[in-house]
Amino acid sequence: MSYLDQLLFGYYPYICLTVFLLGSLLRFDRDQYTWKSDSSQLLRAGQLRWGSNLFHVGVLFLLGGHTVGLLTPHFMYDAFISAGNKQLMAMVSGGFFGVLGFIGVSILLHRRLSDDRIRLNSKTSDIFMLWLLWVQLALGLATVPLSAQHLDGSMMMKLAEWAQRILTFRAGAPELLAEAGFIFKMHMFLGMSIFLVFPFTRLVHVWSGVGTLAYIVRPYQLVRSRRLGMTPSTPLSQRQN
Repeated sequence: MSYLDQLLFGYYPYICLTVFLLGSLLRFDRDQYTWKSDSSQLLRAGQLRWGSNLFHVGVLFLLGGHTVGLLTPHFMYDAFISAGNKQLMAMVSGGFFGVLGFIGVSILLHRRLSDDRIRLNSKTSDIFMLWLLWVQLALGLATVPLSAQHLDGSMMMKLAEWAQRILTFRAGAPELLAEAGFIFKMHMFLGMSIFLVFPFTRLVHVWSGVGTLAYIVRPYQLVRSRRLGMTPSTPLSQRQN
């Protein structure tokens, strides 16, 4: 095993996760006015609905699928589905939603680069992030035919074990990727790099989406009128009088 593999898949994940968590916290604490999605809809709405919807549907499914697929221990699903069938399901569903996400980000990238007004009002990080996501989704789709070459699920099991060892601080994680192909390793490297640059881009608004789950358990908001004697249950006819 090379020193480069040890660096990229043994140490680099912890660098990315540290910057991801601490960077997001510091940006929220110091630059809350920049904590937004910076929508360009007011400049031109064309292509935005299709591109944004396809991208978000595809990427959100892929994010959830990767999280569950990589971080769920094998013994928890072994009685219900084999490693080979799990990989086949991941290839089909991941390929479908990967295509949706790729089409979506391609539309968004074309829209941002082809419209002079949007491009002039775009930050360098906006364009860089779209290119990074475009390449990452392309690499992810490229892994589907490669996965079809070993349908026993052996490589998928090694990738999952690598992720679980990284998060549980166990040794021997980089050694599991010794037989992984270049496309797999590039896909993993870019995936970790997205976490690295996350706090410095508009992607921080993802945290706000997660934060909305708090509305499920928060108490109801009671709104009272400032006009004396008026309550929320006052009939409309009485309010007009």
